[in-house]
Amino acid sequence: MEENTNQSHDVWLHGTEMCRRASETISRSFLEKEASMTISLFFFVLFVGAFTFTDWINVPSFTGNSLLIPILTPENIRLPAKKIEIPLNCTNGNTTQTCPNKYQAAIEANDSSIEACPQYFRWIHEDLQPWKKVGITKEMVERGKGKANFRLVVIQGKAYAEKYKGAYQTRDVFTIWGILQLLRLYPGKLPDLDIMFECGDRPVILKSDYQGMNATSPPPMFHYCGDDLTMDIVFPDWSYWGWPEIKVKPWVTLSKELEEGNNRTKWKEREPYAYWKGNTRMGAARQDLFRCNPTDQHDWKARIVEQNWNRETRLGFRNSNLANQCTHRYKIYIEGLAWSVSEKYILACDSMTLLVNPRYYDIFTRSLLPLKHYWPISENTKCKSIKFAVDWGNNHTKKAEKIGMAGSKFIQEKLKMSRVYDYMFHLLYGYAKLLKYQPSVPPNAVEVCSEKMACKEEGIEKIYKVESMVKGPATRSPCTMPPPYDPLALQSFLEKKENLKKQVEEWEVSGNVREEILDKVH
Repeated sequence: MEENTNQSHDVWLHGTEMCRRASETISRSFLEKEASMTISLFFFVLFVGAFTFTDWINVPSFTGNSLLIPILTPENIRLPAKKIEIPLNCTNGNTTQTCPNKYQAAIEANDSSIEACPQYFRWIHEDLQPWKKVGITKEMVERGKGKANFRLVVIQGKAYAEKYKGAYQTRDVFTIWGILQLLRLYPGKLPDLDIMFECGDRPVILKSDYQGMNATSPPPMFHYCGDDLTMDIVFPDWSYWGWPEIKVKPWVTLSKELEEGNNRTKWKEREPYAYWKGNTRMGAARQDLFRCNPTDQHDWKARIVEQNWNRETRLGFRNSNLANQCTHRYKIYIEGLAWSVSEKYILACDSMTLLVNPRYYDIFTRSLLPLKHYWPISENTKCKSIKFAVDWGNNHTKKAEKIGMAGSKFIQEKLKMSRVYDYMFHLLYGYAKLLKYQPSVPPNAVEVCSEKMACKEEGIEKIYKVESMVKGPATRSPCTMPPPYDPLALQSFLEKKENLKKQVEEWEVSGNVREEILDKVH
């Protein structure tokens, strides 16, 4: 008993030495004026409680009762992890740039305030579902070789790539670059993995090819988009790290410029029309959209601008700055040959997005809700549908602006670059856990790293790579993955989306919008 008492006394001395002066101040205040004691004690407790503690002691209060106070010890103080920056190791005169022998070890993250991942991360579970029961074998992966542009293997934090066929422009290059940045952000945290990647416009793994009694398991194929008829595993597209051929900056930069552009032109000051600019030769739907421009007979309230690629290339795309195109109250999104990278840029404009009902989806669009994040446009009656939306919005400006702001907020908050990396991490981590073999370096693969991909580059491609490069390991852990959808809850969500689209079609026929339905969605 005496030994315990002495230990408690030592703890008291150690734990309260830092607070002695504050205690004496409170005591003197109490003697001078009883009312001030309560205030001083209150702020004293707040001061001590601002730290992280694991032990507690009883401290006699001035009223004679015991007050529970945490002990401040060096072992209990958790300081924020120190941020480390790792510059590119580009040796002057080294024309055959090599990868570092050693990579930065992981930093122990301060996880006192881990955030939950956005709800669209739940689609990762759905995309990996075809392999949940059977796992992924090496034979399955290699069956995708004929369709893939490249294969990428990660072993003990090092990446190796094997190219099978060329991709359009630098899609494959910036996709691999993005994965390398993930390895810089979370070094040592990804398991070994082996993936095939296809860089075209449309998904390639058809569900119909893997159905029936004698069907084989589908090859896992990573791709930028998917649809209800395919099983491609959806991954962030290359443009998050920049699209140098058309001067689209990395998302970490462009998202900020879009936000600044929104502030330059407030919603009510914008042109009261629906705007779209792009390549009308990319699919019949876009060619049909061009008919919605005003004529002598009709003004469908749309302003459709054909992108002149030859002229823009000569001018260096100086008239195609996306941050300068948030000048209309309404912006149209329409697919080309498949999904388009422009969707995130359009949604980020604060304008009410008029989204022509899509077939394809990317990493986040499946979680967007009609009438909350965008206004759905009928594919078969585009012009009439656009005019109805614009007329309604101009007569209900606050509600139209609210829809535009909700879509923009979704993009700016839930699709910031840190969340894109977290999506990549959880997707690749979940995929790697399904592998039933130990990945190895393919015979024709070469090691890839940031140094090899950036040091020898010149011009805008190097600028974008340096601009989008992760500066060093994260001082936080990835966000916490949400659980898979309950099948009934998922079905209910999908039905809700379809019902809201049908509701808008009914409004277009009747000419009346039921405001109470809009209010419920928000």
